[in-house]
Amino acid sequence: MSDSQPRLPNGQFLTERFPVLTYGQTPSVDTADWQFEVWGHGMSDKITWDWEEFNALGIHETVRDMHCVTTWSRYDNKWQGVPVESVWSAIEANLEDDIKPGAVMLHCYGGYTTNLLLDDFLNPDNLFASHHDGQPLTIPHGGPMRFVCHHLYAWKSAKWISGIELLEQDDRGFWERHGYHLRGDPWGEERFSYQE
Repeated sequence: MSDSQPRLPNGQFLTERFPVLTYGQTPSVDTADWQFEVWGHGMSDKITWDWEEFNALGIHETVRDMHCVTTWSRYDNKWQGVPVESVWSAIEANLEDDIKPGAVMLHCYGGYTTNLLLDDFLNPDNLFASHHDGQPLTIPHGGPMRFVCHHLYAWKSAKWISGIELLEQDDRGFWERHGYHLRGDPWGEERFSYQE
């Protein structure tokens, strides 16, 4: 969101609730079994972290609004987790020379996927959140960890995150293959693929 944009995007309504919307089964993953993997275009070796190793990359806190494509918005969500910059630094150290991905596909326990252009993924406000409003993330809201991308619709904030696939160019994740917009900018009302 730029300074010239309204805080509440067009077509959204404000709620203090935190609705739960999920397609399919809700996976339950204990932190003792949780793993996070990075692989794909330009990677010299796959990276695998367990829960403690991943959180040791550093913890950051941010307060941001969230906007769902189903038209609800919730202000001032306090998220705590591993910042995207810390994860990207570890990934860059494993990239082959002169190869840079154009996009990423986020993979989740339960089989959900969603894509982001590299610039959208690397937005400095993004993080891999383990806490929301001071409490550990509940399973329905993506616990033990979800990706949080405040500047795009919430379907890009993948719940139950398990890994990142680096892509040479952008591709469609689950909802993007089922009619949602490839990018999903709330201020552009980029809800559906026919708008591309």
